[in-house]
Amino acid sequence: MRLRPSPDWEPIFAALATLKREWPARGWSWDTRLVCVTSSFAGEFVEPARTALKKAFQAEYTSKTLTTAHPYLQEVAERAGGVRANQAAYAATPAPIAHLLVFGLWWPWNDQETISVRVGIAKLEANDDPYPRFREIFGVSVY
Repeated sequence: MRLRPSPDWEPIFAALATLKREWPARGWSWDTRLVCVTSSFAGEFVEPARTALKKAFQAEYTSKTLTTAHPYLQEVAERAGGVRANQAAYAATPAPIAHLLVFGLWWPWNDQETISVRVGIAKLEANDDPYPRFREIFGVSVY
């Protein structure tokens, strides 16, 4: 999908750059299945990770509130297997800005010690604009 660049994207990308800079855990990698970046970390980083996420994402949804989220976010959550009681879905803005809905997924593992966070752009494929710029912010490649 070819989207026209929009100045409305700039605050979103600035927030993502801040998220990347303030992220307390190791690096990010590309998640081919969900078409997004992902970072997994130990429980000791939960609080600083949540703080960084809350700076980048305006809206947080749980299993009880996901039905109030924009349909794009609901679709991403469904593709990921749904949002369970200890998981969360985030949106950079409650509705798409210039056709972009940037999402986050907070996924604790069954081992109760590891959490994965995924961040991506709903409804886009890996090479659709502006995903190349998005990946550049997080320092990842699809290869």
